[in-house]
Amino acid sequence: MSKQHYHVSTYHAQSSVGYLMKRAHSLMMDTMEPLFAEHGFSFVQYVILSWLRDGIAVNPKDICAQYRHDSGALTRVIDNLAERGLLERVRRDRDRRKVELQLTPAGRDAIESLIPLVVDKLNLALTDFSETEVQELLRLLIKLNTSLQAGVEPAAAALESVG
Repeated sequence: MSKQHYHVSTYHAQSSVGYLMKRAHSLMMDTMEPLFAEHGFSFVQYVILSWLRDGIAVNPKDICAQYRHDSGALTRVIDNLAERGLLERVRRDRDRRKVELQLTPAGRDAIESLIPLVVDKLNLALTDFSETEVQELLRLLIKLNTSLQAGVEPAAAALESVG
């Protein structure tokens, strides 16, 4: 049995790891969305451009899976970014259904212009943290994500074997 950090008798949603991470994400979006809007972008558009920049995801399917975004809505966002000349769809092999996304030079310039704004907001959010606390927070989040990912992969494999 795993170590018990939570107990039924004392559990409150507002002190759960999931609630606190979701709340931090929501507050981050609330902070960033107006900033991006001033520059003609939405938070989702920023995510797509930054993930392409950093190689986190290179195709719409992976972006949908990682960001938990509706594929139809994501297609519209990608279409908009493509129409603006910020990214392009590239077919890498004979299967025309497989599409990768690639930043255009204009897309690279756009994301690079947003990064300083993001860095400023993140630094402001972390003002009350020491350098050691920031590094520990990052280490713990990576550790938590790794643990959660390890639990998701067997479940996903089991679902695939059933289907």
